Amino acid sequence: MKNPELVDILVAQRIRALRKERGMSQSHLAKKLGLTFQQIQKYERGINRIGAGRLFELSRIFGVPIQAMYPRSEDTDSAAGRFSDARKASEFLLSADGWRLCRAFLSISDPKLRNKIVALVQDLAEK
Repeated sequence: MKNPELVDILVAQRIRALRKERGMSQSHLAKKLGLTFQQIQKYERGINRIGAGRLFELSRIFGVPIQAMYPRSEDTDSAAGRFSDARKASEFLLSADGWRLCRAFLSISDPKLRNKIVALVQDLAEK
């Protein structure tokens, strides 16, 4: 399965925000679109891409111009770095080393010790 593009994630976030602003449940929005609430969940997570026709329907339901469904260029630029970092972190956590490191770190119950470990790793990364 292909990973969603950044713009797909940002459109998905916009749909979720518009739905919540209007106090609408996923089930209610799904009913208006003739879909299941699971499909709305997939749209809002960016798992399923939203076609142009469906996006147009959503803009009409929310009462906004279709352009409002897309991110502004400055939103895309600032999110690009965060998206790239999140993807790298996700790939690392799914690796054997990432999983072992995460499990070991989570087993440390002392918050001060955790902070010292994070500070050590940040110092090492800067050198």
